[in-house]
Amino acid sequence: MVYYVLKFFISALLIVAISEISKRYSLAAGILASLPIISVLAMIWLYIDTASIEKISQLSTSIFWMVLPSLSLFIMLPLLLKNRVPFYPALIISALVMVLLYYLMIVILKKLEMIA
Repeated sequence: MVYYVLKFFISALLIVAISEISKRYSLAAGILASLPIISVLAMIWLYIDTASIEKISQLSTSIFWMVLPSLSLFIMLPLLLKNRVPFYPALIISALVMVLLYYLMIVILKKLEMIA
């Protein structure tokens, strides 16, 4: 139980830190948020839980491929906002585009037999 609380605390602390830093220093927050901290933590937690190098390798490969469609959110959102689309609709549209691209990436990877 203590282990789960620790995992929760560390993960939440990172999110709060990034959101607070972004209030004053958007570039610093952007750098911190762009680091694969959550991915690295997930790999550490997975290794502690399973000690499986194979699972870590699969997770790392999946993260790589799924980063590509996730980038669409960071392209779409600023474009929509600059075109005066209100924040929440812009966020929803960006998220929907991202979800569609996730789906397409999964279809492509399955077709190429790169994922199960």
